[in-house]
Amino acid sequence: MKWGIQQLLSKKHEQAFNIEGDADVSEMVERDKELRDISAVHVQGEGTIVEETFHVHLRLTGTMILPCARTLADVHHPFDVEMFEAFRLDGMPADEENVNEHEPEDGFVDLLPYIKENIFLEMPLRVFAKEGDGEPLAPQSGDDWRVISEDELIKEREQEAPKVDPRMADLSKYFDKGSS
Repeated sequence: MKWGIQQLLSKKHEQAFNIEGDADVSEMVERDKELRDISAVHVQGEGTIVEETFHVHLRLTGTMILPCARTLADVHHPFDVEMFEAFRLDGMPADEENVNEHEPEDGFVDLLPYIKENIFLEMPLRVFAKEGDGEPLAPQSGDDWRVISEDELIKEREQEAPKVDPRMADLSKYFDKGSS
């Protein structure tokens, strides 16, 4: 998704040309601690050159994995982003008021940074895992712990015999007699 200025200017007399492919944006995971993983982004759209300006209208689709705001479980969040960018090919500075107009860098138009930026802008602040996905929303066990129901808790307590220190055995008999 990178073209030289001369390569684009040679397409000036053509109608719109198709842009389609997959972009690897996996390095976005390193930039944002909330983003656990992201699939390759499918890029589909068209580019046109109008009066020395390269206009790009793209649709970005993919899936990102984010932590659930309640349980920190992985949530697969699909995204579908429309983006429009324009690049000045005539060497003139880009209009500062138009945030979608840019200047080529080192003689090349590279869409990858703008693709990443548009995905970051569409990333939700919080996501929540949905019930009924077949898996529990939160971990059900861990190091030296597990989630149990109230009935299981009662059964476990009934099975445990009260452990009395042998040195206090006579004293515990005293309290047993006093309670009956």
